[in-house]
Amino acid sequence: YMADPVPGRTVFCVKLQMEAPGLDEVPFDTHPLGQRIYENVSKEAWRAWVEHMKMIMNEFRLNLGLPEHQEFLLKQMEEYFFGKGSELPPEFKPETH
Repeated sequence: YMADPVPGRTVFCVKLQMEAPGLDEVPFDTHPLGQRIYENVSKEAWRAWVEHMKMIMNEFRLNLGLPEHQEFLLKQMEEYFFGKGSELPPEFKPETH
């Protein structure tokens, strides 16, 4: 007999500014930021971050095997969710009309 899956948890998402389905598990569970994200970030906002993160990793050629690169990425992630927005690469210019 299979127990019913736990109904999806919702969080008040800091990015979407509304209640939305939360993550199933704590990301970066070795870092305090992971818990904060688990409690305050929705799946949808996390997916958007993952796309953003790929861009950052390509732009800055990050190697997550290096602790300083991990730190940099965690700092970007904290800014993205809880700061004034993640830093864009210096040469990245948004289009102006």
